[in-house]
Amino acid sequence: MHSIDETVTLFHDNKTVIAMENSGLADRILKQIEGLIGKSTRTQNTAEEFKSFHEILIRKHYNATDVTIDYHRRRIKMNIVTDDSAYDPNKVNTELPTLPTNLWYRNLYDFLISCIDRDQRSLAFYSRLIKGLQIEDPILVP
Repeated sequence: MHSIDETVTLFHDNKTVIAMENSGLADRILKQIEGLIGKSTRTQNTAEEFKSFHEILIRKHYNATDVTIDYHRRRIKMNIVTDDSAYDPNKVNTELPTLPTNLWYRNLYDFLISCIDRDQRSLAFYSRLIKGLQIEDPILVP
C-alpha cells in the first residue's frame, strides 16, 4: 500500500499500466535512458542498434519524421510535424505539414541528453523503449 503522502499516477496506454512514483521509478527510467545514451555515444563507430535508438529519441522529442543522422558530419536531418491536428491514425498520412530541418550538433551525448523529456507520457514511452530493447532491470511494473 502507498501512504497518503506518496503520489502515484497511472498512465494507461495500449493496455499497459505504469505506476510512476515521484521518488523512484521516474528517476530509474531517466538514469537508464541517460546510461544508454552514454553507452551508445562512447565510440566513434555507432552500432546499428544504437542508431535507431538515437533516431527514436530525436523523433519523440521533436515530433519529427524521416530522421537521419550523419555521425561524421554531425548533422541531423528531419521533418518536424508542425500541425498534429492533421494527423489521422486511421489512414496513411502522406501530406502532414512539416518543416524540413537540418541541425548541427557539437557533441552527440549532450544533444541526445537535451532531447530527454521528463513528463509522465515521455517517461512511459522511455519505459516501453527500454523494455523493447531488452535492457536488464526492467522497469515496467507488473
